[in-house]
Amino acid sequence: MADPTEGRSNLENTGSKRSVPPGPDEAKATILVVDDEIELGRALSKLLGRNGYHVLTASNGEEGLATLRQNEVHLVLSDLQMPKMGGLDLLKAAQVISPFTEFVIITGHGTIEAAVGAIKNGAYDFIEKPFSTTTTLNVVGKALEKQQLKAENQKLRQQLEKIQGMNDIIGNSRPMQIALDTASQVAPSTATVLLTGESGTGKEVFASALHRLSDRSTKAMVRVSCAALPDNLLEAELFGYEPGAFTGAVGQRKGRFEVADGGTLFLDEVGEMSMTTQVKLLRVLQEGVVERLGSSVPLNVDVRIIAATNADLEHLVELGSFREDLFYRLNVINLELPPLRARGGDVILLANFFLQKYNERNKKNISGFTKAATDVLGRYSWPGNVRELENAMERAVVMCRGDFVDEQNLPKNVVEGRQRLDALSLPVGTTLKDAEMALIEATLESTQGDKETAARILGIASRTIYRKIQ
Repeated sequence: MADPTEGRSNLENTGSKRSVPPGPDEAKATILVVDDEIELGRALSKLLGRNGYHVLTASNGEEGLATLRQNEVHLVLSDLQMPKMGGLDLLKAAQVISPFTEFVIITGHGTIEAAVGAIKNGAYDFIEKPFSTTTTLNVVGKALEKQQLKAENQKLRQQLEKIQGMNDIIGNSRPMQIALDTASQVAPSTATVLLTGESGTGKEVFASALHRLSDRSTKAMVRVSCAALPDNLLEAELFGYEPGAFTGAVGQRKGRFEVADGGTLFLDEVGEMSMTTQVKLLRVLQEGVVERLGSSVPLNVDVRIIAATNADLEHLVELGSFREDLFYRLNVINLELPPLRARGGDVILLANFFLQKYNERNKKNISGFTKAATDVLGRYSWPGNVRELENAMERAVVMCRGDFVDEQNLPKNVVEGRQRLDALSLPVGTTLKDAEMALIEATLESTQGDKETAARILGIASRTIYRKIQ
């Protein structure tokens, strides 16, 4: 590959004129030269530096690996034979820690076969000692062109993922399309988002999509259920603690805010948070700092908050159980997810999706639904929303013995079917109080007295239903 008439002196005496035209970003490319022959490495670095590259050097494989870990390197030029860690071992390590970095082997006359083996293991090419200036710069230029192409393809794939990021949320109904359009517009921003809607409408799925479509997608998305933990444990989870902060705190622990630094924190059922914890959350949103329990040292955090609730936070503010200032901090963007009963034909779309999902899991090949089953699915009110539909489809797949799911394969309560609450007839002149009670009673009847489910359907707190009944 090298020109045998050109020796090391030609390399060292190269002028400042670039021999190979740069690619679009080559002038900014960083090249790492790894060679235990100091003079040779220095000469190669001078050549590359004079041709517009940013050059890093290392005198052995271990030093080169450390440099690669600490810097963004586009191309590595490494000697094949070095003490301790040779070029081939460095190549294998580089493929793991920096997969988009190209690799070129430097080899002597007696190691051509080994250099060819390195190419089979992923190296782009090799250059042979003594170096040819023209050949060296040509190999470097082509290797960087390939590196740039790989990087651009990766960037395109990431952009495509962002464009397609909502495709795992199924729905053609107008209410769902409005929600998806809003989510797509909001996702790239840094704004705090409050997801509202009944339980089972897919708030966590939307939260994941918002994170995936944001500039924080390479960082962590951390989930916390505010309803699943007692107040003291919730504070410890959110803010972390120091040894001795409370009984049982034997070591230091980072809170979820610290873990989510640079990423997204999803606070589910935020309406269940105590007033004490609300005060601390408000401070984080206002100042961007947290303090671990048992410590007074403020820690800076950069976290995007996505909160979710099936409660009416405005009503909780009126009752004095939720801070008004925190509500406005969380409610910068409100994204209300529609209940399944308002999504029309989406029920059958989702039913087919879950049918295929549980077909695969249970190694079945069920083709679809009978007309009777389709009618049952369409008229049921689905108070548990998408979550209830998925559970029903899993049961149907397990219980089905034929090629099509029939109504007998569906849960009994779905088949016996509480009808949709499409309308409630009230005579003109009904007072607002009586109309409200009539709606609550009709909803309770549709949920067979389940107050929690009725509250989710009506978009109010369950305590409101208890209070109205009393």
